[in-house]
Amino acid sequence: MGNKNKTISFRVNEDAFEALQEIAEERDISLSAVFRDYVDQLVEHDGQVEVVPEADLESRTGDDDDEISFPPTVEVPKRFIREHERLELEAEHLREQLDEYKGYVNDLQDRLEDEEDEVLLLDELDDEDESYQLR
Repeated sequence: MGNKNKTISFRVNEDAFEALQEIAEERDISLSAVFRDYVDQLVEHDGQVEVVPEADLESRTGDDDDEISFPPTVEVPKRFIREHERLELEAEHLREQLDEYKGYVNDLQDRLEDEEDEVLLLDELDDEDESYQLR
């Protein structure tokens, strides 16, 4: 079973709504994305997310050197980035191949429907139509 998106609906007062709209505009994202980001953080940290004004955050992090700075950052090794880019290129190539294969199968199905009484040999089909050469 797949991972289906669900809709959550709730009401906020007008001032809170306007503040949320300003946050969304500031970050150049939709209002829904603001909520999705917050929900993702909440789930990722098992409900242990606290919203703190930036002024309060500075006073909290100034006392203790072990606390994480805001916004949190993660250092990613270059090999990870290279591997991610390689996998993206490979995925794109595989999608292109899949599209070619689908086109080839659709062409074969169309020919089969058109020539129901005839016997079709796949070797002959490949020789006839070079536009669907499989890699």
